[in-house]
Amino acid sequence: MSLLTLIPARYRWLIGGALALALLLGAISLGWVVQGWRLGQALAARDQSHAEAMVRLHDAAARETQRAQNKRLALERQLQAFSQTQYRRLSDAEQQAARLRDRLATAELRLSVLTAEPAAADVDHHDQLPATTRAGRLVDGAPRADIDRGAAQRIVAITGRGDRAIIALGTCQAYVRAISEAL
Repeated sequence: MSLLTLIPARYRWLIGGALALALLLGAISLGWVVQGWRLGQALAARDQSHAEAMVRLHDAAARETQRAQNKRLALERQLQAFSQTQYRRLSDAEQQAARLRDRLATAELRLSVLTAEPAAADVDHHDQLPATTRAGRLVDGAPRADIDRGAAQRIVAITGRGDRAIIALGTCQAYVRAISEAL
């Protein structure tokens, strides 16, 4: 006797359909599980490649940051050296102006200017060489007038401020040039 003979005929189709349905659901479940494994492996591979890409990006960003810091430090050193050079130039110009003011104050040095010769001067005097030359004069024989000591000191102070302004302007221009080249 077989097991099928024990089942009534009208339920055989139902049990066969249920058995077929169970096999079909088992196959679908097995396929679902296998697809889950494959999808899990694909997701793990994608996560791994994403992590590797992120590491590469992080390393590249770290190298770029280090390069930018090195460039900034080099620029700072360059600007510091330039600043020291300009400070020395400025202090030298101030010392030179102070020495000149001191020499003017002690009457060791006198500033003078050329005076205009009269237009109706004798023509013969222009062709002759001076008989004697005076020491300390740049233009031999030309009439000169000394400048008052106070006025000379004011002139030296004005030129000293001008020298400082020119040095400061050069410093600013060099700073801007160095910054713009660094960018």
